[in-house]
Amino acid sequence: MLDQYVEFIEQLPDSRELKKEDLLTSPFLIEKENNLEMYYSPHNDYINENAVIVIVGITPGWTQTKKAFETFVSLHKKRELPIHTILKETKKAASFSGSMRSNLIHMLDECHLHSALGIPSCSYLFEEKRSILHTTSLVKYPVFYKGKNYTGHQPKIANSDLLSRYSYHSFAEEIHSLPSTSLLIPLGKRVDAVINELKQKGKITQNCLKGFPHPSGANGHRIREFNIRKDQLISEVTHWGNMKV
Repeated sequence: MLDQYVEFIEQLPDSRELKKEDLLTSPFLIEKENNLEMYYSPHNDYINENAVIVIVGITPGWTQTKKAFETFVSLHKKRELPIHTILKETKKAASFSGSMRSNLIHMLDECHLHSALGIPSCSYLFEEKRSILHTTSLVKYPVFYKGKNYTGHQPKIANSDLLSRYSYHSFAEEIHSLPSTSLLIPLGKRVDAVINELKQKGKITQNCLKGFPHPSGANGHRIREFNIRKDQLISEVTHWGNMKV
């Protein structure tokens, strides 16, 4: 969808931090449904079709959206890189950026995913080993409910035509383009539930790491939930790693 928005992106300032007043505006509005608003963001247009690990959120939040635009604007205005590379670097900078990425890496290491991949830490997935990672969301473009990050609570995905269309159709098509041997890691119960439905319908064939808590700092139950599920998560990662070998 970049072609539809690049002229507006080129008008954004690159001399200061971008704000919601810059990005959550009508030029970037994709669709609106009641209290839901979906806006364009440039980082999920890049798809790594060689991914070994696929981490799935529910939808990009404001932190990711801001980082994606700032990265894209900075690289695009230099006019030194092709668009494909800019989108790739934008994805690299924005995916699960902020404290969420640190929480996520720690939890993945605790699941021994780094051992299954033969790397020192899952932090390498976001740097040196980025070539084997694909990050995405059920709803690939940022969605806000009454101006705040959509969390999957209100409305539920199944109760929204907009959210259902992206989650059950667009997302399924994206995952179908990825290797069948890759490991899907859904973040949180709502993402887990949708992916489970898609697997039951035969629209997703990859192995999934079930019951992985959402790593957001806003999820106050994540540590307790993770500790409850930890042994099972390690077992699932080990099983996948042995199949991969």
